[in-house]
Amino acid sequence: MIPRYTRPEMGRIWSDENKFHKWLEVEIATAEVEAEAGLIPRRAAAAIRRRGRFSAARIAEVERRVKHDVIAFTTNVAENIGREGRYLHYGLTSNDVVDTAQALLVREASELLLAGLARLGGVLKKRARQFADTPMVGRTHGIHAEPITFGWKLALWYAENQRNRERLRYAAEQMRVGKISGAVGTYAHLRPSLEKRICARLGLRADPISSQIIQRDRHAFYLATLAVIAGSLEKIALEIRHLQRTEVREVEEYFAPDQKGSSAMPHKRNPVTAEQICGLARVVRANAQAALENVALWHERDISHSSVERIILPDSTILVDYLLDRTARLVETLLVYPQRMRENLDRLGGLIFSGQLLLDLVEHGARREEAYRWVQRNAMRVWETREDFRALVERDADIRRYLTPRQIARAFSLERQLRHVDAVLRRVLGGPPPAERPPAA
Repeated sequence: MIPRYTRPEMGRIWSDENKFHKWLEVEIATAEVEAEAGLIPRRAAAAIRRRGRFSAARIAEVERRVKHDVIAFTTNVAENIGREGRYLHYGLTSNDVVDTAQALLVREASELLLAGLARLGGVLKKRARQFADTPMVGRTHGIHAEPITFGWKLALWYAENQRNRERLRYAAEQMRVGKISGAVGTYAHLRPSLEKRICARLGLRADPISSQIIQRDRHAFYLATLAVIAGSLEKIALEIRHLQRTEVREVEEYFAPDQKGSSAMPHKRNPVTAEQICGLARVVRANAQAALENVALWHERDISHSSVERIILPDSTILVDYLLDRTARLVETLLVYPQRMRENLDRLGGLIFSGQLLLDLVEHGARREEAYRWVQRNAMRVWETREDFRALVERDADIRRYLTPRQIARAFSLERQLRHVDAVLRRVLGGPPPAERPPAA
């Protein structure tokens, strides 16, 4: 069983301490490459690596005075390095450090999110196999349609989760770029070849072209991908909420022995986790909108995106990490009621087989327009009187002119409707392809 959410790693990634560590990594890598190229003394690069350190409290103190976070950072680090500190930040502009370091932070965050998607995928696959043959009614527009299995529904979610993993891998790779190209991106002070070497040292690719910043279409795509993931998690949670409604009650969110559902109504067992997932997914989507607004900036750069990203990148990755964990727990501990699913499947007396009955009539010579009218008149009577649909069909003279009792029974065969489920689930979940089930007699 998945433990309760106790993963502080994502919060640690976005801490000031870790951000400054990443800034320092960029500064050290730059100094060492510059020393190798003969731009600064090797002893300076060695001193920057050996004595380069910072104090978050001291940086905050300096920033209150200078009103610039990167200057406050370099001031504090240089204080610790000593005389060779004058070569710190040599040839760089602030966003050479900030954007390149941010790529390192996003890479760390993405690794955790990919692990969360893998964990959710494992839970969905396990439960899809568990309920592969558990029939339930499929619904369109909230109305009974045709039979499915609960495993089919779970496999549908699993396939979407797999696509989300691929989307995030691609979006994370788009973000895995650094830039050491100067104040407007023209390499006025350092050569492009040095940028490539610095980025490689950090495990990044050099952005082929940048202004003072890495262009924010990359960030917008990344945040939009997180929004898609959150939308998929909301999709799962919303369906569980619908299936838990008292009138349906085919599944139910796990309810702990000491849990309380309402301060006023002791009987309540509410889908609070699913509702929380749906609510927080809205925040992630809203953050994606803010990221899209960041794409258009003045000329080679303004600062309007910076304050936004300090909120939306930590918040969105932390939220999606949390939502992945909550959704995995929700699905893993979900209470499933197969008997109730079967009761709802049979609630309309076979009405859900009307489509198959229509096709069988056409197959045996009836005109489609007439066949549709015959099937519908019996179906509408079921809606109005709650009579048994199959019994009405078996007494309908028009239908009996084309179908024998055995053929009518075949039209109402659940096995016939679900005969391809195993093959599709194996295609989605993996495993050897089964021999296709023969049509029901």
